Amino acid sequence: MNSIMTPSPTVLSRLAAGLGGAALLALLLRGWNAETHLLVISSVLMFVACLASAARVLGPRAALQLAVIALPVGWFAEEMGASYGWFFGSYDYTSVLGPQLGSVPLVIPLMWFALCYTGYVMANLIVWQVPADGATSVRRSIVMAFLAALIVTAYDLGVDPYMVYKLKAWIMVERNGGWFGETLQGFAGWMLVAFSIVFLFRLIVRRSAPSSAPPARMRDVLVPLGLYGALMLFEATQGVPVETRAIALFVMGTPLCCAACGLYRWQLAARAAA
Repeated sequence: MNSIMTPSPTVLSRLAAGLGGAALLALLLRGWNAETHLLVISSVLMFVACLASAARVLGPRAALQLAVIALPVGWFAEEMGASYGWFFGSYDYTSVLGPQLGSVPLVIPLMWFALCYTGYVMANLIVWQVPADGATSVRRSIVMAFLAALIVTAYDLGVDPYMVYKLKAWIMVERNGGWFGETLQGFAGWMLVAFSIVFLFRLIVRRSAPSSAPPARMRDVLVPLGLYGALMLFEATQGVPVETRAIALFVMGTPLCCAACGLYRWQLAARAAA
């Protein structure tokens, strides 16, 4: 009876970490409006869910390695963009996305991790019908990182106009009308940054010892696919300008459908092996 009623040390540590994180988040968001609260909390939950999923799909060590790459690279790229106009064109963040480090909201690097992890898993499911393909050749890593970057950038096609025109999360200084008034350079920047994060991660995985993590479960792999699907549905129903809604449905729906088929084949193979 005592063993049932007494929480395990693991449960207690997770509870303490969760309470500590919630307290820190509440402190950071004190004084911000409800819209900012919602955006920051949803971004943090997205990051936590993807990190927990990655720990099972990639292994704890590889998940940490991906985070160590994505967070600073994502922040650096955005800081250079906001400060000097590198990668994405010239723009300035507003206060909509909450507390900032330098010129960049803290949630932005968290989003880079979640999106690049999602792109990595989906690309593997599309091509190899597995969520993680482990150590591979440099040539294969280049191709797979490029595909992951395409999947990530497909999300930006719809979200970028929404964030500028609806949320006003940042203000574009450069406009050339190439994409609903936005500069096309931004999409080249998304491709470059996403590719760099995934490719660097793949290079590190090639040099790391094989993971001893238990096999990934279906629910772990469904996290990145579910996230991508939810983002697609949001853009398809709430996108601004309205033309982006149909665009999001097709450019995000196509890789999502292909990845779902790969997930099904992965499960069939796992059941056959069992």
